[in-house]
Amino acid sequence: MRIWFELTNSPHINMFAAMIRDLEREHEVIITCRPLANTIDLLDLHGFKYEVVGQHYGGKLSAKLFGFPVRVWQLCRFLAGKRVDVAISQSSFHSPVVARLMGIPSIYMNDNEHAMGNIPAFICAKRIMVPEFLSMEKLRKQWANPRKVLPYPGVKEGLYLWELDQRLAQAVRPPRDPAARKKVYLRPEPWTAQYYKGSRNFLDELVLGLKDQVDVVLLPRGKEQGVHYQDARFGGVQVVTTALDIADIAPDCDLFIGAGGTMTREMAVLGVPTISVYQDELLDVDQHLLQQNAFLHRPQLTAAQALDYLQRAAQQPPNRGLLEKGKQAYALVKQTLLNRAA
Repeated sequence: MRIWFELTNSPHINMFAAMIRDLEREHEVIITCRPLANTIDLLDLHGFKYEVVGQHYGGKLSAKLFGFPVRVWQLCRFLAGKRVDVAISQSSFHSPVVARLMGIPSIYMNDNEHAMGNIPAFICAKRIMVPEFLSMEKLRKQWANPRKVLPYPGVKEGLYLWELDQRLAQAVRPPRDPAARKKVYLRPEPWTAQYYKGSRNFLDELVLGLKDQVDVVLLPRGKEQGVHYQDARFGGVQVVTTALDIADIAPDCDLFIGAGGTMTREMAVLGVPTISVYQDELLDVDQHLLQQNAFLHRPQLTAAQALDYLQRAAQQPPNRGLLEKGKQAYALVKQTLLNRAA
């Protein structure tokens, strides 16, 4: 089979990396992407062959609406003559539309019920795969046909973290110096996301309050955000300008502070002490993890509160229930893919 993966944002690389390697043993895999956040850096880090198609059109809705048909056309042109058998994507609104236009059965996966792009994707996809707890009522509001919907067990992050957890358990790492300063990883808000309505740069005071007490590693969501935190007043903060593998972050992190998004949930599932400072309405997936006490939600977090929590919190074992569900979800997604979204 010839399988098309459309990977349009950084989290999609980790999500599908193990499955791509698994499928490449017997099938041909085509990967397309766009230059957003660390997507291309992560593809290079994993050693995948890919094609950059189109661009990201920023945070303005008008620009996104203009760019959507442009990239659909660009993808159709790239895939013409490649005889793709089945397509799969997570939150790529373009992929199901392109697949429908080209007569390719497609799987569309999403766990963000606030994304407007779900509407064309739900309409055009042959199969819609979402976490088991996402309400059918919310899916219907975005024109999802219930007959297309195939829920998978657990959360999206479990799909790949079960495999990462096995690798981390086998890895041999040098012991950390007990006298070393604690290390806090911080992931700011998604500036360019259509669904995000919260404020920008609201973490500045938190970063300034932490940087002299702990080692702060900041993981920007793109070059512009990285430049902001490279200003002289943030001296001492390590701003990561290249891709970091989650396998390197998780064992090194004493506290993760994230303004929502996949990385915040990844750390929580892996048992890393995690605080979400997301300013907007929480997604259903975040509410689900909150009910399991996987992380704290503190939108108005101060440096003093973060440092207090850091002193009290301890690394927990990974959430075995979610990892086991993730393994089941992986098998379900793979089988659905090999069945050509049937």
